[in-house]
Amino acid sequence: MIRILALSLALVCGGLAAHAAQFGPAQYKIVASDGTDMTNFDLSPALVQRMQALDALVPVGNPNGDVTLYQFYDLNCPFCREASRDVDQLIKSDPKLKLVFVPYPVLSVDSVRGGMVEVAASRMLTPEKILDLHRRIYAGRGVIDGNRVLEAATALGLERDKVIAAAQNEAVLNVLKSHAEFGSAARLNATPAYVINGVAIVGHPGLQPLQKVVAAVRACGKVVC
Repeated sequence: MIRILALSLALVCGGLAAHAAQFGPAQYKIVASDGTDMTNFDLSPALVQRMQALDALVPVGNPNGDVTLYQFYDLNCPFCREASRDVDQLIKSDPKLKLVFVPYPVLSVDSVRGGMVEVAASRMLTPEKILDLHRRIYAGRGVIDGNRVLEAATALGLERDKVIAAAQNEAVLNVLKSHAEFGSAARLNATPAYVINGVAIVGHPGLQPLQKVVAAVRACGKVVC
C-alpha cells in the first residue's frame, strides 16, 4: 500500500526544479546572483499558519534565531543540491538565523521514498546531526532514494532496523502528502522554494541574495527595505 501511495503522491504533485528563474510575477525586488528577478509573493496569514503547523518541519541553526527561513526542497532536485551548499554557508555565517528544512518530495517516487527515510531519521537526530545528514546525502552522485538516505543515517550511528521501521508506515507518507498539498496551495511550483517573513520565493536566488533578504528582514521587518 505504501508503495502505491508513494507513486500516487509523486505523480500527482510532480514539481519543477528551478534555479534563478521566473515562475510568475515578482512582488518584491529580489534579484538572483545572475541578475534574474525572482518570483516572489506574499502568503496569506492562513497559509503561513498552515505552514507553521506542518508535521515534519526540521529546525536547524539557531533555534531561537531572530529571523526564520523555511526551505522547501526535493532531494533529487539538482538545484536543491546546489542550494544546499549555499544554505550550509548561510547557517555557518549567520549564528542568529533559524533555518527550517521542509521536506517537499514532489519530483519522483525515489524522492518520496528518500523523504520518508529522511523524516524518520530526522526525528532521531539533533539539529547538528541533521545538517550532517544533509551533507552526507548530497555528497554522492546519482539518484537519491530510500537506500541512499538510509546509508547516510546509519553512518551517523542510527540503527538501520529502527529507521526502516519508523519510515515504512503510512503516517510518514501522509506527512509528506500534507507538505505537498501545502506547496500546491501556496503555489510553490518549483524547488527549492523559500518562505521568509510571510513571503514565498520560488527558485534559488543564490547565497548573497538570500543573505540580503535575511538582513533586510532583520533591519526593517521586510524582505526588501
